Amino acid sequence: MIFTIEFFRIRKEDNAHATLARVTHIASNLESVKVKARSLFDVGAVTMPQNPDGLRILDQDGNEVFFWTQGANEVFFWTQGANDS
Repeated sequence: MIFTIEFFRIRKEDNAHATLARVTHIASNLESVKVKARSLFDVGAVTMPQNPDGLRILDQDGNEVFFWTQGANEVFFWTQGANDS
């Protein structure tokens, strides 16, 4: 399937979302796209005008299949503390 990963900022005043970047990724399942999305978010491999507050993943039909914001690490891929140094 073809997925789109969107990185965004959230304006605190009114909770408006601004898309900073979109990345297309081909994968067999959502879990592998989540891994890719997290690696791009952590490494900063995508050039963006600002640091993102979160990301969402869309399927090939444009439906949102995953949504994540900073502060929700324990829900993303690991149990809290697993990657803390």
